[in-house]
Amino acid sequence: MTFLELSVHLLAGAVWLGAMAYSLAVVQPRAQRFIEDERRREAFAAELAAGARRPVLGVIALLAASGAVLVALEAGDGTGSGWWLLVGAKVALLAAATALFWHVSWRLWPRRLFATPEELPALRARSARVGRRSC
Repeated sequence: MTFLELSVHLLAGAVWLGAMAYSLAVVQPRAQRFIEDERRREAFAAELAAGARRPVLGVIALLAASGAVLVALEAGDGTGSGWWLLVGAKVALLAAATALFWHVSWRLWPRRLFATPEELPALRARSARVGRRSC
């Protein structure tokens, strides 16, 4: 394993985790405090999210590819079952996080964008629950 491959993998993970944590812990609560009108708050959220799917998918792909490179470099006779269990756990976590991203981006978010004013509070609450569970 070289410093470069490990650095790329760690940086990609830190970027993704940091962006999610900042959005959930800072941006969304402050937007709720400062933008009282629900429609304006939704418009603000839509503006922030516009075009974000591709960069996030790029980070996911970078995590997967750099992880695969690290596994290929380290796998061999010296790697025990504990190491393979950790690799499997990381693969499962990345798959779960990717599935959650897909669900939020292609299911929950479009529902919020096209919701009536009456539907919006319940959909926003559902999105918040999913966000809290993912952290």
